[in-house]
Amino acid sequence: MTDWLGIKDKVYVVTGGSSGIGLAIVEGLLEQGALVANLDIRNSDLSHENLLFVETNVANHQAVKEAVSKVVEHFGTIDGLVNNAGINIPSLLMDIKTEAGPYELDEDKFDRMVGINFKGLFFVSQEVARVLATKQAGVIVNMASEAGLEGSEGQSIYAATKGAVYSLTRSWAKELAKHGIRVVGIAPGIMEATGLRTIAYEEALAYTRGKTVEELRAGYGNTSTIPLGRSGRLSEVADLVCYYLSDRSSYITGVTTNVSGGKTRG
Repeated sequence: MTDWLGIKDKVYVVTGGSSGIGLAIVEGLLEQGALVANLDIRNSDLSHENLLFVETNVANHQAVKEAVSKVVEHFGTIDGLVNNAGINIPSLLMDIKTEAGPYELDEDKFDRMVGINFKGLFFVSQEVARVLATKQAGVIVNMASEAGLEGSEGQSIYAATKGAVYSLTRSWAKELAKHGIRVVGIAPGIMEATGLRTIAYEEALAYTRGKTVEELRAGYGNTSTIPLGRSGRLSEVADLVCYYLSDRSSYITGVTTNVSGGKTRG
């Protein structure tokens, strides 16, 4: 069967599509023949005739409005959105060793994570939903995280913003169904290493958990917590995104699906 998903020539907006999971999603959509707009603060090295890059700070509402207008002007419409842009700054609520130290939460870290992960998702969803509602059709895919339900040591604000994504997904699915718009979430678990898993990030997360970087890395494919015994592949998230954007999932809305190899924290 050819073109089983049927998303060829459909127009999709992906936020944070220049690296990590976002880049994998962009690549996956392009492989299906879709037209893709990448809204990010910097461009990737990926070049494709069906790809439009729009430099965008999703935490700035006016910038988002202008970016969405550019996408519509370029492609003529929008058929779906993938809210992937996000930031994670591992930090403790309070560091008993070093008050106000580099690994303790402060207002700047709080505002950066909330601004991109929460407000940015809201801004982009609102502007794209206006376009989808005029067509009475479309899909919004929100990137959550299992940390949003179960919490995460050293990542409390990140987890809180992802917890909000679960609630927004369920609420917007109820609100937007009358406009023919489905809203679904995807919650990746531990994924394969990308350029986003920097040594600085690993050092910060290891510190918040009282571990060495080596001990932290040893847990990435821990079979005691991941039944499938490995980290996830970025393409496995991208494949699900493509499916949810297609009409093959036309009766699915308001749910968030884990892509985590069966991982639990218990």
